[in-house]
Amino acid sequence: MPDNITRVSRLGVVNAYLVREDDGLTVVDTMLPRSSKSILAAAEALGAPIVRIALTHAHGDHIGSLDELAAALPGVEVLISTRDARLLAKDMSLDPGEPQGKLRGSYPGAKTPPTRTLEPGDMVGSLEVVASPGHTPGHVSFLDRRDGTLLAGDAYTTLGGVATPARPNPRFPLVYFATWHRPTALASARALRALDPKRLAPGHGRIVESPGAAMDAAIAKAG
Repeated sequence: MPDNITRVSRLGVVNAYLVREDDGLTVVDTMLPRSSKSILAAAEALGAPIVRIALTHAHGDHIGSLDELAAALPGVEVLISTRDARLLAKDMSLDPGEPQGKLRGSYPGAKTPPTRTLEPGDMVGSLEVVASPGHTPGHVSFLDRRDGTLLAGDAYTTLGGVATPARPNPRFPLVYFATWHRPTALASARALRALDPKRLAPGHGRIVESPGAAMDAAIAKAG
C-alpha cells in the first residue's frame, strides 16, 4: 500500500480516506455521523494536519461527519462538485437536461457550506477530479496522479467483490438501491475503467490492487 493513502473504516463497510500531501492531509468523504473521532485519530497517528475535506457526493454515509469535522478543524477547506453542492444544501431539483429519475438514498444536507466547488479536471492537491455521475447527479471520483489510486466513492464497491451500482450485488445491495440513474452509473464505471487505475479505493469495501480485470468483470455483469 502506498504511503500517501490511509483507509479509515466503520465496521469495514463505510470508508473515509486520508491522502497525504505536502501541506497536510486531504480527507476524502466523512462516513456516517459520529465518525469524526476515528478520522481525527487517524490523522494524529499520521502526524499531519487535515487541511481539506473532499466529498465524492452528498449521500448521508459520505457527508455524515462533515459538520463535526469542520467544527473540529477551523479554517478547513471543504470541496464538493458544483452539482452535488445543491444536494448538500438540500436542493433536490433536477436540471432539464438530466434524466428525470428519482433521487434515491439519504440526503440529510449539512450546515457546513463548501468553500469551493469542483468541476471535472480540477485538482485537489495531487487528486484529479473525474466526473462519475449516476449514483448521484454530481458524483465525482478522485484519481491520484502520483500513483494511479482511484478514490471511486460509490461508482464502484468491493464488498462481496468488485461491483458497479448499476446492478445489485446480493452481498451488498444498498448502493444499487441508492443509485439515481443506473445507465449513467454504468457509463461512469466504463469511463473510470478507461483510466486504467492501479488501485481502487471505494466508499464501501477494501482497497483492491491492480483492479482492471475485476472492473471489467463488474462492467460486463452490469451490461
